[in-house]
Amino acid sequence: MKKKLDAEQEEFAGAVLNSIRQAKAGEYAAVHTPAVITARKRGRPTGSTKPEAKIAVKLRLDPDVLAVLRATGAGWQTRVNRVLRERFALE
Repeated sequence: MKKKLDAEQEEFAGAVLNSIRQAKAGEYAAVHTPAVITARKRGRPTGSTKPEAKIAVKLRLDPDVLAVLRATGAGWQTRVNRVLRERFALE
């Protein structure tokens, strides 16, 4: 008896079959062979980071302040950074 797939499983199966078709057709340029994988260096690729990258710091905040900041949604740390830049006239 064949089991019926739900929509998510159907989508995943279709994506897998499409990837196999593309691989057979040679549509993928980068093939990760064991030699290529062992030759790679650890860390980020050269040139992939900004010259003036942000620096991670440990900042202690009151729990209620942190809760309000996190409640503003994704990107709250970037918004805090922008507010501090504006407050101290760094732009």
